[in-house]
Amino acid sequence: MNQNLSPLIELQKLDLRIAEIKEQRRKIPERLQVVDLPLREARQLHQETSGSVETLIKERRSSEHDLEAHEAHTDKMKSRLSELKSNKEYQAHLFEIEVANKKKGDIEEKILLCMEKVEQLQRVAKEAQEKLSTIEKSFVQEKQVLDELEHRLSTELADLESQQQARSAHVEKGLLARYNSIKASRKDHALAEIKEGICSGCRLQLPPQLISEVKRGGDLHTCPYCRRMLYWSGQIPVESTPGPDLDKTSVLEIGESV
Repeated sequence: MNQNLSPLIELQKLDLRIAEIKEQRRKIPERLQVVDLPLREARQLHQETSGSVETLIKERRSSEHDLEAHEAHTDKMKSRLSELKSNKEYQAHLFEIEVANKKKGDIEEKILLCMEKVEQLQRVAKEAQEKLSTIEKSFVQEKQVLDELEHRLSTELADLESQQQARSAHVEKGLLARYNSIKASRKDHALAEIKEGICSGCRLQLPPQLISEVKRGGDLHTCPYCRRMLYWSGQIPVESTPGPDLDKTSVLEIGESV
């Protein structure tokens, strides 16, 4: 491996972990929003059902007040029967009382229907409250987990960024600028390891001659396809030198002597 790449490889490890942490932190608000949605829906349902119950209770009380007023008016009408002198007036007054009694029945029916609706909605409101309590508990637990994750990631990120600065100081400036340029253009990593003759960055087959040059660790080489800087982490191949050829005549002589 080219010795100039060793500090860059370590730097890239830090950069990749830093990018991973930043992505995890970016997703934390999204995860919180996911668990917050059912909570907001449960709160809205509870508010709506509770509000409907209160509205119906007010309506029932209003109808009960109307009933009391109507009954008082009907009692007065009945008390006037003895004051009427003619049969015609008496019959007309009885008809008015009959109409009033019918209206009383309508009000009473309205009150009963209202009471039934109140009971139904109270059951729904109770269920909504129980559901809301369960979801609130889950939300609090999930938020605590995400808060702890955010704290842990923030702490690790600060430590890694400090290491990143220290590592960068040990890289030759021109090489570091090249590394940062490739990293910015690729949106990920600038170095790619050669694995089984393939660039680990773009997953394309590399020319054998280029692979050999990278393995020897001389000059810096880049992938002809993705332009990432290539490196080899395996053992440097050792070229075997052939031994001296034995004289065929000597071999024959030995063979003959044997």
